[in-house]
Amino acid sequence: MSETLEQLQNRLTACFGDKISASIMHCGELTLEVEAANAIDVFSKLRKLEEFHFEQLIDLCGIDYQRFGKADWETEDTTSTGFSRGVSKDIYNENLNKPARFAVVYHLLSLLHNRRLRVRVFLHNNPPRIESVTSIWASANWFEREAFDLFGILFEGHPDLRRILTDYGFIGHPFRKDFPLEGNVEVIYDPEKKRVVYQPVTIRNRVLVPKVIRHDDRFTSNPPPAGASTK
Repeated sequence: MSETLEQLQNRLTACFGDKISASIMHCGELTLEVEAANAIDVFSKLRKLEEFHFEQLIDLCGIDYQRFGKADWETEDTTSTGFSRGVSKDIYNENLNKPARFAVVYHLLSLLHNRRLRVRVFLHNNPPRIESVTSIWASANWFEREAFDLFGILFEGHPDLRRILTDYGFIGHPFRKDFPLEGNVEVIYDPEKKRVVYQPVTIRNRVLVPKVIRHDDRFTSNPPPAGASTK
């Protein structure tokens, strides 16, 4: 654990106190967990105070923790490395019980101090919503629209909260864990109306099972005599 991150962690804890729900150091990175009610105050100080000076919002993304950690790789064989909790299940046990289904994660950068910080905010309301940070970082505009489009997270005070990746008539939010793989609607060209129209999706999910055809007498019901060639 680097001393620089330790010092930053101590200063953040001293500055914000109980406004920080958790402070996690993992893989050489620092993550703060903040309640939604305290988020704007914390972000404003992270941006303005000289000792922190996180002047750039690098990324903002939504997370859906529904069914998180409840399904592993359904295989009989796995390698000894990789595959996340499918191999090292005990490592992730502390993360299985999340305080809320949805969260927003903010990735911040301080060019002045050459530091990065991750802030996670869990959303306890339904529908999930949080105050927009566009007044603090202008780059949040499109990031928040993306999180709204894909996860259905509402950012209160956003100047133009509308879909950015899916079409205007799209139904649902594709990155939610309960969103059907085939979607809800599809578009076709209607020759009578002479325009593109929406209709309920006609695609049906199916599981494809690979089939291997072997031209080999060893797999027939009448095997060749002993000593005969199988070529």
